[in-house]
This record gives sequence, structure tokens and C-alpha cells, in this order.
Amino acid sequence: MRLSVFSVVLVVSAYAQNPSIPALPPPPPSPGGPLSPYATLPPMPAKPNPLDKLTPVTDALLQNPPAGDWLTWRRTYDDLGFSPLKQIDRTNVAALRVAWTWSLPNGPNEATPLVHDGVIFVHGFGDRVQALDAATGDLLWYYARQLPEGNRPNVKRNLSIYAGTLLVPTSDSHLVALDIKTGRVAWDHVLGDYKQNRVSGGPLVAKGKVMQGVTGSSPGGNYIIALDATTGQEAWRFYTIARPGEPGGESWNGLPLEKRNGGSVWTAGSYDPALNLAYFGIAQTYDTGPLLHPVKQPGVTNDGLYTDSTVALNPDTGKLAWYFQHMPNDQWDLDWAFERQLIQLPVNGTIRTIAVTAGKEAIFDAVDAATGKYDFSIDLGLQNVVTAIDPNTGAKTINPKVIPGGSDPIMVCPHAGGAKNWIPSSYNPETKILYVPLVESCMDLIPAPAGKRPFLSSGLNSTIRPRPDSDGKYGRFEAFNLMTREVVWTQRQRAPQTTGALATAGGIVFNGSLDRFIRAYDGSNGMVLWEMRLNDVPSSCPITYTVNGKQYIAVVVGNGGAHTVTWPALVPEIQNPPDHGAAIWVFELPR
Repeated sequence: MRLSVFSVVLVVSAYAQNPSIPALPPPPPSPGGPLSPYATLPPMPAKPNPLDKLTPVTDALLQNPPAGDWLTWRRTYDDLGFSPLKQIDRTNVAALRVAWTWSLPNGPNEATPLVHDGVIFVHGFGDRVQALDAATGDLLWYYARQLPEGNRPNVKRNLSIYAGTLLVPTSDSHLVALDIKTGRVAWDHVLGDYKQNRVSGGPLVAKGKVMQGVTGSSPGGNYIIALDATTGQEAWRFYTIARPGEPGGESWNGLPLEKRNGGSVWTAGSYDPALNLAYFGIAQTYDTGPLLHPVKQPGVTNDGLYTDSTVALNPDTGKLAWYFQHMPNDQWDLDWAFERQLIQLPVNGTIRTIAVTAGKEAIFDAVDAATGKYDFSIDLGLQNVVTAIDPNTGAKTINPKVIPGGSDPIMVCPHAGGAKNWIPSSYNPETKILYVPLVESCMDLIPAPAGKRPFLSSGLNSTIRPRPDSDGKYGRFEAFNLMTREVVWTQRQRAPQTTGALATAGGIVFNGSLDRFIRAYDGSNGMVLWEMRLNDVPSSCPITYTVNGKQYIAVVVGNGGAHTVTWPALVPEIQNPPDHGAAIWVFELPR
């Protein structure tokens, strides 16, 4: 359905020689007075306008993006977070310097920018979107959404681009398509009631469908909705909580549909064009109490599908092709809701595409991307919940000491903030190395006082603590080889990691942390080759791109996202700006 648009678009022109773009608005009143009516300004300097060169983003382009563009959240449909650019490499990265910066609306910011044809699109807190010249940082256009009264804005993790539109989720649970050349609204579609269903991860777009997951705790759970990319009309909807009478519907311990909730979709999906399947991670439920003890009815389980699962959907129809539940009946908020990386590896002598993902426990599961058949797991050793994994099925044996039910506190590792969380890993297909940002921590689950609403409805509240063997270093950046399944290197530091990883063909990998540093590591041994302290905490994903043959590195900062508010209790000496200072930083090599 089409809705009235509550938005403001400002199209800016430092490029006044282009008559199709309105001139800059007049400056605000100042002590110096307005421009004299008797004066005429000299002509503005002529500058090329990158908006003139913007081309439509086709399915073919998304399937095989130019090396210098960053067209999806993780650059490519397979979510590798890897760039083939190598102008910046391990021999010269130490010379990186600031190319330009641009202030964003103050507030938390976890959004990854997109880059196409020399234009960078950046999301800002309060539902602001800006298009900037990717080489200079000059403003091209600005979109601001007017939210309903009482609607607090929330972070968004990604945008998408398709055809001639930028696809933007909003805090009032809409999806808006903006013209990439002007920022004007092409269509606007409601996704749900923002008082019950919100959006944090952005859309995945493929084959003319814009697929968007929602979060929240509404009765009956959450869903993934697909819209027609041209019109914004709803094409299909997949419910992430299995419904009675449907496959998986009897896995909710006998609960009626209105008593089931959860199944949030926190990040965008990935897509395999050859298989024509879209892959999404589904989160847990916080209403753990009704699932704690099985009701012991024939055919009824307390697995809670499709929580903590990978689901593979046909983007044309929304039909479920297969699912794999990584952790049935999650009683600890250790969900498996993050990136699904589609990686080609030899399995039993045959090259196959496998879907690789990890839950908060930092256990990586690999399943066949075509069928969902289990292949293997890698446990990075930061958890005490799973004691064994069946090598044939991937079924996990749970440590009985961490199952809720007693009156004493339970120490669970990791903390619900996750050893692994939404900040994504990066995979170098040339070396077969996966780079994973991690945090070392645990939690005590403490029975809630009588009359107090607990964090988990099984009656427990979560508190944070170091690991029993902690030396005070909580940040962990780990590289392991997916072929050999062996750790290549581990870098540890006091400050927890807060950004996704970016690996490049230049042999380097970037990552940021709570102490406001962005660092470049040697991808082969983990040595820190360059670092820069920023004005605020980097809480998004670094990217790299080119304009006119020159490579840049970019990262958005903005304190207040999930990682920046979870870990400060462990490192009270790390102080960051209390008033925030959201911005985008862009780096280059000296000319």
C-alpha cells in the first residue's frame, strides 16, 4: 500500500552549473547581515557532479559488483565482507591518513555506508540519509524523516540499493525507496506497527524483491516481508515463529500462537543466485519460561522453531526451502541471528557452497547451502553451554549445570552480549581465512526477586562478569582457516571489539574497538600495521572503495549501539564522549 510521506528532502548544489539541481538555500540570519542587494556573487567554481554519473544497479551488477563499489551490506551477496582492492596493502597501510570527515546526526550509529559510481550513501541517527561525494565528502542530497510523536529513533545496520533507488528502513517501521539522484521518495510501505515491530537490520534485495526482517515481541512473533522493488507492494511474508498446523508448528510446547513470540531478524540476509535462495538468521525468544520444561505430549516438542535457525527462502515466493536449527530451546539469549556467509569449500572431494554462521557462543556451524545438511562445526572455546556436538547431525549436548531451574546463580559463558555478535566476520576466499571480532566475557544468571520482571521469563536476570581465567583483556580478534579448521592467529587487547571486520586482497584486515581505535592488521599474522584514534566509537563495519582509481577506507562512528553499551562495566577506565560525535571518517594514502 502507498502511504503519505512524512519526510523532508534537501537537494544541495555546490555544483551550481547543473541546472537540474536546486541552488543552496539562503544562509540563516547572522550578525554580519544578509547578502547586500547591491552585490552580485562571482560564479561558483565549476565542479563535476558525481550524481550525473550514477547508473542503475541491476541484478547482474549485484551478482558481480565492480571492485571499487560497495553495493551491499557486506559488499557481495555471499556476505564475505571481502574487497578485491589491493592498492592499500601491508607495505603501505602505515601511511594511511585522513582524506575527509563528515559529521552525522549525533546518536548511536551502526550503519554500513554504500558506495556506487563515486557517491557514498550514509545513514544517520534520527532517520537521516545523506548522499556525499565519495572523493571529497561534499553533500549532494539529504533526506530526513519526520517520525510520529513519541516514536524514538533506533539504529539501522544497513541500506540497500537497487535500480535507481536507495532502500531505507525507518524507525516507524516503514521501508522507503529514495531516488538515488535526488533523495526524493519513490514509494513508502509500512512494515508493521512500530509499537510492536521494529527494524534494525536493513533489507536484502534480489530479483526485484526487497526482503526485510523485523524485530520485536509481538504476539505470534516476527516475520520477513518481501516488497516489489518497483512499486513497494507486498509480495509475500514468512513468519519466523512456526504456526500451529504448519511444519514446526508443534515445537512450541503446546503454546497457542498468541502466546508465542520472538524470532527477531537482526541483520540482513545473504543470497545465492545460482541456487536462488535467500538465507536469514532467526533469533531466540525472551519468553523462555513456557519452553523450559517439555509438556510430554505426543508429537509436541519444546524446540521453538524457527528460533536460533538458518532459514533458506525462495525470493520469488517466500516459500521455505529448508531450515537448520542450531540451538533448540535457547534459555540463555545466545541466539544465532547473524550473517550467513556463503563459502565455497571442498567437502568430501567436491567443491560445494556451504552456509557458515555462528551463534553468540562463537561456535561456527557449516551446512550445505542447497539442502541445509550439516557439514561441520568449529568451537572457538569461549563458551560453557555446549559440551559436545554430534559430528553427523550437529546436534548439541547441553551442560546440565547451566540449565535454569535452581535458586542459585548460574555462571554462563559467554555473556548474552555474545562472544560473537552481530558485528560480522570477514572471509578472504584467496587464503580461506575467516577473521572474527570477539569479546571474552561471561554472565551470572541470577534468580529475579519476587515481583520483579526478569530479563528471561524463566525467572532469571543477567549480570556481566569476566571469564574465570580472565587477565583483563576482553577484546579478541581471531583468524582461522576454514580448510584446515585451525586458528592462524589471535590478537587480544583490553578494549572489546565493536566493529565488523574488513579483509582485502592487499593482505590486510581492519577492525575497530571500544577505545575509539580503528586498526589495520596483517592478515597473515595479526600484526598491527596502522591505527588511528577517532572522535567516537566505531560501531559499524569498515568498507573500502575507489573513486577515479584511488582507494579509500571508510568507517562510521557513533557511540550507543549494542556493543558500546554492553561492555563498559568491564573496562570502567575507558571513557568516551558522553554527548556522542557521530561522523564518517575516510582515509587515503598520500598522493
